[in-house]
Amino acid sequence: MAGRGRAYGVFASCVLLLAALTGCGGGTARDAATDAVQRVLDRRAAAVLDRDAAAYRRTEAPGTARKASAGAGFGGLDGLPLAAWSYRVTAVHRSGDTATADADLSYRIEGYDRAPLTAARTLRLVRSSGRWYVASDRPADKGGEQLWDQGTVTTVRGEHSLVLGAGQSRDTLRRYAKLADRAVPAVSKTWGTDWSRHVVVLVPKSLEGMAGLLGAPASAYRGIAAVTTGEAGAQDRAPADRIIVNPDAYGVLGDLGKQVVLTHEATHVATRARTTAATPLWLSEGYADWIGYLGSGRTAAEAAPELRRAVADGDVPAALPEDADFGFAGDGTKLAQAYENGWMACRMIADRWGEVRLNDFYRAVGAHGQRTGAVETALKDVLGTTLEEFTRQWREYLRTQLG
Repeated sequence: MAGRGRAYGVFASCVLLLAALTGCGGGTARDAATDAVQRVLDRRAAAVLDRDAAAYRRTEAPGTARKASAGAGFGGLDGLPLAAWSYRVTAVHRSGDTATADADLSYRIEGYDRAPLTAARTLRLVRSSGRWYVASDRPADKGGEQLWDQGTVTTVRGEHSLVLGAGQSRDTLRRYAKLADRAVPAVSKTWGTDWSRHVVVLVPKSLEGMAGLLGAPASAYRGIAAVTTGEAGAQDRAPADRIIVNPDAYGVLGDLGKQVVLTHEATHVATRARTTAATPLWLSEGYADWIGYLGSGRTAAEAAPELRRAVADGDVPAALPEDADFGFAGDGTKLAQAYENGWMACRMIADRWGEVRLNDFYRAVGAHGQRTGAVETALKDVLGTTLEEFTRQWREYLRTQLG
């Protein structure tokens, strides 16, 4: 299941009192502190990239930094393959020899991210002997955690995957890599090869860890096995998507269910550049499920149990699901039916028009540029039908396959 996705100005004023203290042309005390904090964070970033633990420790506040930084310390980053790591200080709030800094952390995973991923951070600093030191480095308020905030990152490289875990054994992560390595070629076989053809999978210790990475309450993702984060319509300069697993929900799935989930999420990675604001969730989620279930041997009735029960009771949906029907915090049965309805719509297109036309339809909807008219235009241009006729055929397809 895909995650649905997630300027500073500078004003300077020279008043008489401040000019008397600092000189208007020489910058304010805040400017000097900002520059000093930027310098210590530049040294910290260089130490991370150089894998220089001693240099990293020299940026930490003596005595308190190790405890305050908990999982965010140098050791937590040791398993992360980095090509870039830098901070940009956006604000410093100073009180004597202590300060709080707002900064954008940009980093790039080697071999996977084409562009840096940026995360908002809040750092607490102390000054000693005229120099600033980092006492803590945490996610900004309402911002998501990074995996290293939750503990030491363990890395497993697969043929088509990079699996990063916190609080997980290497053997467990190898199992995720094996499933991801099956998912990627399965997606490419159907969607095509015009994507990176590799995935980054994050495996936190628990549901709470998943929620922390997403900056959301755990209740919003209870029962959700995985989500994919990324920028809709992203092109070549976007960072790689992240598949974030909920190990609590994922762990209770059988072997087939685990494979379907990772293949579904890998499909979101593959289709991200062609998925735009014009793409309804019934299509993006339905298509991901369609590829996920390909070759599984599951019948429509087996893969859509909630919808099957509704159709058997005579409750055939009147229209394709709205985006709001896919809200994770809503009714679980309705959420399952929304996914199943989208899957059945994509399955019908593949059955009646063929897999090539289904792919063309997906691309055409995303290329429309805006939601209004996107599906209707693609139905006409690619499938030669109308929304009304498509809906009628889809409802009859549900009765035939699930009734």
